Amino acid sequence: MSLDPTIAAKLERNDAGLFSAVAQEKSTGAVLMVAWMDDEALARTLATRKGTYYSRSRQQYWVKGETSGHTQYVHEVRLDCDGDSILLIVDQEGAACHTGTHTCFDTEVLLSPED
Repeated sequence: MSLDPTIAAKLERNDAGLFSAVAQEKSTGAVLMVAWMDDEALARTLATRKGTYYSRSRQQYWVKGETSGHTQYVHEVRLDCDGDSILLIVDQEGAACHTGTHTCFDTEVLLSPED
């Protein structure tokens, strides 16, 4: 599967050919996770509406929920102003984080409005 050349031309990739992908929950606006994509992962996501990412440690593609059942249905994909990040607006079924929590950003608060 290949990415539409007009989309590919807008992307800024790091030296490994990757760009960041942020998954945001459609219903709540919560940021769920950050992962990596390359052109192939984005092409697969656009074609299937399933969050598909590239694992740097395993050097392979993975579809969110393929083994865990915690799937992402992708409603919308947006490119940021620099072309180096993608925003996925998703419906998350189950945990988004590999630790089993709904979001990867629910651990330590470094600064809050009350501080």
